[in-house]
Amino acid sequence: MKSIWSDFSMPHFERLEKDIKTDVLIIGGGIAGLLIAHELKKRGVDCVIAEANTICSGITKNTTAKITSQHGLIYSKLINDAGVEAAKLYLDANEKAISKYKRLCKSIDCDFEETDSYVFTLADKSILENEMRALSFLGSNAEFEKQPTLPFETAGAVKFKNQAQFHPLKFAAAIAKDLKIYESTEVTDILGHTAKTLHGKITADKIVVATHFPFINRHGLYFIKMYQARSYVIAIKNAHINGMYVDGNDSGLSLRSYGDFLLIGSGGHRTGKQNDGWSYAQDIANRHYPQAEVAFKWANQDCITLDELPYIGQYSKSTPNMYVATGFNKWGMTSAMVAADIIADAICERKNDYSDLYSPSRSILKKQLAINTFETATNLLRLSKPRCPHLGCALKWNKKERSWDCPCHGSRFSESGKVIDNPAMKGLEKH
Repeated sequence: MKSIWSDFSMPHFERLEKDIKTDVLIIGGGIAGLLIAHELKKRGVDCVIAEANTICSGITKNTTAKITSQHGLIYSKLINDAGVEAAKLYLDANEKAISKYKRLCKSIDCDFEETDSYVFTLADKSILENEMRALSFLGSNAEFEKQPTLPFETAGAVKFKNQAQFHPLKFAAAIAKDLKIYESTEVTDILGHTAKTLHGKITADKIVVATHFPFINRHGLYFIKMYQARSYVIAIKNAHINGMYVDGNDSGLSLRSYGDFLLIGSGGHRTGKQNDGWSYAQDIANRHYPQAEVAFKWANQDCITLDELPYIGQYSKSTPNMYVATGFNKWGMTSAMVAADIIADAICERKNDYSDLYSPSRSILKKQLAINTFETATNLLRLSKPRCPHLGCALKWNKKERSWDCPCHGSRFSESGKVIDNPAMKGLEKH
């Protein structure tokens, strides 16, 4: 089981074998860590990336790689929950991120393609109308499309023009080649300004945690501010659509083309819950592209925040020299670029218009907090083994992917107990 991007050969970097010092340490070599390092290097800041495995070998290699400011039907929700000004800032931040990708990709061979983005629904037209009203408040040039060019009937779609898609690993490889990176260098603990690894220490003035789910539990309360969700993708050969699509309802249906392949995503659910895996995506393929064969099949995992806005900025109020980029809510490409600007500005002591909106220290009094707390309490009290070494929750067996999954915080382990997804830092004992 591997993604369509995984056949691309990434550059590799040596393991840290000594004690070093740097201005900024970035923990995590996914797309967010690379973009933050790239931005800091442009500003003349000395920085090092420490990656536990190999760069972009986790979440980044499994993305569908849509570069868009259209994150589902988020703008009507944002206006209702946070107000028009917050929604404007969110739209502006992500549009700037798209523009930055366009500038960077002019000199990078990464199959970059400008295209339109659509959020459709199969039946409920009213939620599209609500989103269009919200977008008109924001001055967006979004359009309503009565019938997007899909092989099935819809109730319409909200269209964002001039969005983009690319090959994420080709892009990442290009920006990584000029960065100071150590692979196979897992940070096991942070004490003050020093990060410990198995073969050396890294001392830094500032530290950025870009590890997908933050692994430091004693600050920030991320273990109650987020949960993780699984989603599933197949790539079928000899099928094509124009544009990028996502269902505005709960099916999680997502479509985009890459060359001769059509990527069909579906099936979002909280990690550790029972699921149908790839069955809905396969059903769409069987019904509408019966001659196409499945060439790739994979799953991905995303951090979901309490209010569907990422946490980008100071790790916690008690850690002034530590920063975080997490909770991208399935929209990691533009969110990672936003994170690069916010964190680079914070480190360089520059004002950033979006820092308050994305602040990790904003209010946690949201409905999702109660759900997260209930899930954690339920699985802490459940008397079964194995237990997650992160915070002790009972794990559940995932038959589809043959893994042990944590319903509390989303850690995953292979049948043999090896860590697949964090925040767990160590594998399972024999069980």
